[in-house]
Amino acid sequence: MVGQRVLLLAGFFLSEFLLSEAAKILIGSSLENNEKPYQVISCLPPEDYEKEINQTFNYFMTEALHGREALNNFVKLMEQLGIRCSDLLRRDDIMDSLKNENFDLVFVDAFDFCSLLVAEKLGKPFVSILPTLFGSVDNGLPSPVSYVPAIGSLLTDHMDFWGRVKNFLMFFNFFISQWRIQSSFDNAIKEHFPEGSRPVLSHLLKKAELWFVNSDFALEFARPLLPNTVYVGGLMARPVKPVPQEFENFIAKFGDSGFVLVALGSIVNSYQSQEVLMEMNSAFAHLSQGVIWMCKASKWPKDVKLAANVKIVDWLPQNDLLAHPRIRLFVTHGGMNSVMEAIQHGVPMVGIPILGDQPENIVRVEAKKLGVSIQLKQIKAETLALKMKEVIEDKRYEAL
Repeated sequence: MVGQRVLLLAGFFLSEFLLSEAAKILIGSSLENNEKPYQVISCLPPEDYEKEINQTFNYFMTEALHGREALNNFVKLMEQLGIRCSDLLRRDDIMDSLKNENFDLVFVDAFDFCSLLVAEKLGKPFVSILPTLFGSVDNGLPSPVSYVPAIGSLLTDHMDFWGRVKNFLMFFNFFISQWRIQSSFDNAIKEHFPEGSRPVLSHLLKKAELWFVNSDFALEFARPLLPNTVYVGGLMARPVKPVPQEFENFIAKFGDSGFVLVALGSIVNSYQSQEVLMEMNSAFAHLSQGVIWMCKASKWPKDVKLAANVKIVDWLPQNDLLAHPRIRLFVTHGGMNSVMEAIQHGVPMVGIPILGDQPENIVRVEAKKLGVSIQLKQIKAETLALKMKEVIEDKRYEAL
């Protein structure tokens, strides 16, 4: 891509980290000395609106963590993003600036429909980045219901008759859900595109020149692909660095028993309930391994004593710890990047899926014999301890 001008539209679901990694690959820069070979344009909504969207997101997360990840809550969140999209398209200073740059190609986050509308408004060809598994959006790929599981079905590619019946119904449900979600952007489309030439989001998704999918054959089930679809799972993998000394000192205490890494994601880390923390802490106390746990100290119950073999930290170098020779297990929420890193380093997993694509990811982890799962609402100290010991002691799951 050297010599071409590229626009990356990083929306609500595409992190600055992914933007940075994509920029390095596209522009061919090592980003030494923290230099960014790209310009960042931020579109911040009014403060009162930002407060409203944060409240909607917090409610969605709280409900999801209590097992109530209802479609209605997600639609309300998307409605807020639709309003935010209208605000962006209304910003003549930003839109005119993007037009004047005359980009050759646009990279969009397929989860953020606003990025599709911006690309359409600019009239430029675009490439879509899908940060999760197939099936979360309809990008036009053939999906035979006999062996391609629908999103939300929690099925594998081996289905009996009733599994295929369920899969058919789940595909139907998926398209109804997509229609409701995409309708959240109808007002933005009506306001910013003239009658007679208004785009349809489902059509725009199929208009992408190329699809980069953040998954890999090592995790995905077999399915038909088109020439414009490329697996890029592990795209954000970075060279392994030495583990900081504070972690090395802790790991050394447990000798050949090794250690367990626990990281349930930054979002979940902010919403953990004290009951779950207590059960997990009790479960870790049953292990002979040390446990390094990403858990906010401010969330820790003051009346609960931390297990002697547990170290909690607000942040940890996950990729570097997964590459450590003494790691025995990774307890994860099942986010795609976490799963990709565990596969890369050959570390078995106990998955505790919370929301979004995480349950589907963990279904694949189990199907590929990369680990086992346990539901958040089922977490009890004894059950979690048994699951962890099962993976640590079973040679089929032995860390490479």
